[in-house]
Amino acid sequence: MITIIDYGVGNISAFQNVYKRLDIPTKIAKSVEDLHEAEKLILPGVGAFDYAMAQLNDSGMRERLDELVLIQKVPVIGICVGMQMMGHQSDEGHLEGLKWLDATIRKFDESTIHQRTKLPHMGWNDVYPKNNHPLFEGLEQDALFYFLHSYYFECHNKEDILAQSEYGLLFTSATHHENIFGIQFHPEKSHQYGEQLLHNFAKL
Repeated sequence: MITIIDYGVGNISAFQNVYKRLDIPTKIAKSVEDLHEAEKLILPGVGAFDYAMAQLNDSGMRERLDELVLIQKVPVIGICVGMQMMGHQSDEGHLEGLKWLDATIRKFDESTIHQRTKLPHMGWNDVYPKNNHPLFEGLEQDALFYFLHSYYFECHNKEDILAQSEYGLLFTSATHHENIFGIQFHPEKSHQYGEQLLHNFAKL
């Protein structure tokens, strides 16, 4: 069972649709009660960092999520802003992040970007896994993923870097520490490649 955290930010139905095609059951969590017996968690996110953090803080689920992730070690994957929220803080805002991972969120330096349209980083890009982690099983070659962001995840512990992509610099496009995963791209918009990754997460 995959529990998708619905705190008012993120395309919940898109993840439901992917897992429906994969015949994997999902549950939507809008309250602490909905998190009961959670086995795996998805933390989606779109938009601004501070807005997403405020929405999660106001949802009533924050304390229970900390317990599930940090104490009970329930596997969780953050998507886009959901990944960025796992760090300490962001150049985009003033609120503190979840601090589940030792990272800071930085804005891309536009002077290093050679594309005509510099920010946001939008569209399809390569993702280069650093090892043979099961999250990227079957995606080692030729896989492309859809990105939409202007800020990137700067890991302070390089061992937490699971995959990298290039946009003016090499940045962390996937992170992993113990039971905690984060991906900067949108698997729910990445066709068969994203579907494979979400399937892999369900099997972890």
